[in-house]
Amino acid sequence: MPVSGRRTSLTARLTLLFAAASTVVLLVLGWIVAGSVEHHFEEQDMAELNGRLVQVGRLLDKLHSAAELEGALRPLEDSLVGHHGITIAVLGPDGVIHSAGHGAAFPATRLGSGPANGLPQVWEDEGAAYRGLVAPVATGIPDAPTLRVGVATDIAHHRSFMDSFMHTLWWVVLGASLATGLLGWFAARRGLAPLRAMGHRAGEVSAQRLDHRLPADTVPAELAELADSLNDMLARLEESFRRLSDFSSDLAHELRTPVSNLMTQTQVALTRARDADAYREVLESNAEEFDRLSRMIGDMLFLAKAENGLIVPGLARFPLADEVSALFEFYGAVAEDNGVTLRLSGRADVAGDRLMLRRAIGNLLSNALRHTPEGGTVTATVAPAVDESGRPGVRLAIANTGEPIPAEHLPRLFDRFYQADAARRHGGEGAGLGLAITRSILRAHGGDVTARVEDGQNVFEMWLPLAD
Repeated sequence: MPVSGRRTSLTARLTLLFAAASTVVLLVLGWIVAGSVEHHFEEQDMAELNGRLVQVGRLLDKLHSAAELEGALRPLEDSLVGHHGITIAVLGPDGVIHSAGHGAAFPATRLGSGPANGLPQVWEDEGAAYRGLVAPVATGIPDAPTLRVGVATDIAHHRSFMDSFMHTLWWVVLGASLATGLLGWFAARRGLAPLRAMGHRAGEVSAQRLDHRLPADTVPAELAELADSLNDMLARLEESFRRLSDFSSDLAHELRTPVSNLMTQTQVALTRARDADAYREVLESNAEEFDRLSRMIGDMLFLAKAENGLIVPGLARFPLADEVSALFEFYGAVAEDNGVTLRLSGRADVAGDRLMLRRAIGNLLSNALRHTPEGGTVTATVAPAVDESGRPGVRLAIANTGEPIPAEHLPRLFDRFYQADAARRHGGEGAGLGLAITRSILRAHGGDVTARVEDGQNVFEMWLPLAD
């Protein structure tokens, strides 16, 4: 299903990810700082409360009767001067609460019935917040060896500070997120500049400028592999485009002559009335040209499939020398008429498509017979061999004693429509596709074919991988 709307750019994605990651980090950091500050305030309050509890304990330890309780707390009033919000309350043996300090009254419910375990407690009363603790304290009173003592402090100023701190923290996080988003956008734009440059350079490639390549040595290491892959793709496209252009040019050039012959003969035949024999002669000549066109088109289709990897040969094991011998029998009459001697030596098995390989060998033999003078010899030699990489295989060398091929023609003998002797190009001896087809067949089998001049003979050598 196609995606509607505009796609998010990579820069925007990186910016959002960077801003989100920074925001999360800042939030976690702020939460840790806020928790640390809150914990510090709690420890500070508890140190103050525990100190007051110890102070009360020293005073109560000196008591010998409940009547002395009220007077014992008076010295605490002087010690609490300047400590606003501190409240001390003692639950006497008679159930009366005696208190001292400058804070609000200690809640009777917490002092009388609440837990007296000395652990911190936090509560709110009339809009104010307190932190306190209740603990049993030993006394010298015979009938009240311990009394419940509560100590509390007003933490409103702490709450006010934390509210202000959290408010400021949220604004800092918001500002920092915006700042990191902006910096992330700038960093992403700068970081992706080589990628945009690659896109701009790739946009310059066209059918007329397929030789352009991306500068893989000047891009970051993360993009070097992408640049190499794109360059390899451009090289393949350039090669494919060149082959297609050459194929079209060769095909148009080769089809022009037979089509021109057909048109000329037809137009001449139509210039005046002729008898049936004359028309039959023209049709027979046209039929020969049509046959040549048909074979040429079939060969070109075969080459087009081969160059695009569409030829998948079958695999069968058979003796290569048997196929050469069968072709010798097929061409025997032609060789005998031309006074050419055929010789075969060696033996080895190959694995491949028998019909396709017979066609390839037949092209080589036909080419050798055409260029061997009367009294000459065509020799086929089959032998095990290895290629340049050391792979084992089978070699078939077909040598003829014809006129040596000039060195400048050897590299191009297997190109389409190429013929070393221009006089034979349109002399009815083929369209120059036989050797090109032979090379395509051999390469489809994982082998290859070469040509050379050796000891005054023209040698066409084909190599095939060794049969398993």
